[in-house]
Amino acid sequence: MEHIQRIAFCVRYDGSAYHGWQNQEGLMTVQHCLEKAFSYVADHPVTIICAGRTDAGVHATGQVAHFDTYA
Repeated sequence: MEHIQRIAFCVRYDGSAYHGWQNQEGLMTVQHCLEKAFSYVADHPVTIICAGRTDAGVHATGQVAHFDTYA
């Protein structure tokens, strides 16, 4: 049985080029970009859960999120 580990992180971003936080089909979002990067590092697909969202073009500082991975 694999051990699940929860990874929490705090992120800051300039949202000018993004269509908000939450995944939207066919649009570049912060969540999509982070999930793509963390999935590459974790070597398996990850889903990021966020404590809040931003709208299109909105910046964030100190936004807290997490994902689960296998240790």
